Amino acid sequence: MDPFRQMQAFTAVVQAGSFVKAATRLDTSKAVVSRLVQELEAALGTRLLNRTTRKLSLTDAGSDYYERSRQILEDLADANAAASQGASDVSGRLKINAPLTFGNLHLAPLWGEFLKLYPRVDLDITLTDRVVDLVDEGFDMAVRIARQDSSSLVSRTLARDRMVMCAAPGYLRHAPPICTLDDIAQHSVMAYAWWSGGDDWQFEDADGKVQRVATHPRLRANSGDTCRAAALADQGVIYQPGFLVADDLRSGRLVAVLPELRGPEITVNVVYPSRRHLPGKVRAMVDFLVAAFQTPAWR
Repeated sequence: MDPFRQMQAFTAVVQAGSFVKAATRLDTSKAVVSRLVQELEAALGTRLLNRTTRKLSLTDAGSDYYERSRQILEDLADANAAASQGASDVSGRLKINAPLTFGNLHLAPLWGEFLKLYPRVDLDITLTDRVVDLVDEGFDMAVRIARQDSSSLVSRTLARDRMVMCAAPGYLRHAPPICTLDDIAQHSVMAYAWWSGGDDWQFEDADGKVQRVATHPRLRANSGDTCRAAALADQGVIYQPGFLVADDLRSGRLVAVLPELRGPEITVNVVYPSRRHLPGKVRAMVDFLVAAFQTPAWR
């Protein structure tokens, strides 16, 4: 029994979407991949995949195991690449894309430290919430924030966060009471234009049941900062990540609305096109950011 091969096979099946495609990716047979996954489930004492004739889907245990095993395999690949690369040259221009608000709040304070560590690297930073094409637009890497990491790029998770529904005390004092999520549909909301759920806001209750509400924005902006500023001016309810509103919540400038409901988890990832022949400047920045976000500042 080889736990590494089992993990590798399981991860390949999830990423490829089938045992046949996973076998091709691993240069082996479907029977071998199926056996490895079955051995893994037997060793863990739980089912990881739901199998039907038409599709595969992850169980709850499988979803958690996949995220952990994917990270382990990526870390191992990075370690192997770093060892084979040795003390490669860390120099040259490093072109990075990052989201506007997150880049200003949580990345900008880090760039100076990186430049001190690597004086032969020049940074070229572009901040935009638009998802850029790294290869076509000439970026070496990017920081991205997403509900789920579905990208085909190589990805390292920097931090996890949750969406928060909140408003200023001044707005809540004069607005109709908010007793249930359905009440939000009648309230003034400030909507982030790039939110993947559109105008639908989603939460989980204490029992894990998903609840949704269709909002009707009075203001829509492609900047979370603009939404936050409007909320601070007593204009309505916002739905923003913790990294943007944590200080406001701690100070009382904003208060959580229906705090018993949990917003969806989002991940902050650093992504780059390929591990093959990874430049030393990219590897240095990836490792630097992973270390910097061991304890995110907004926590």
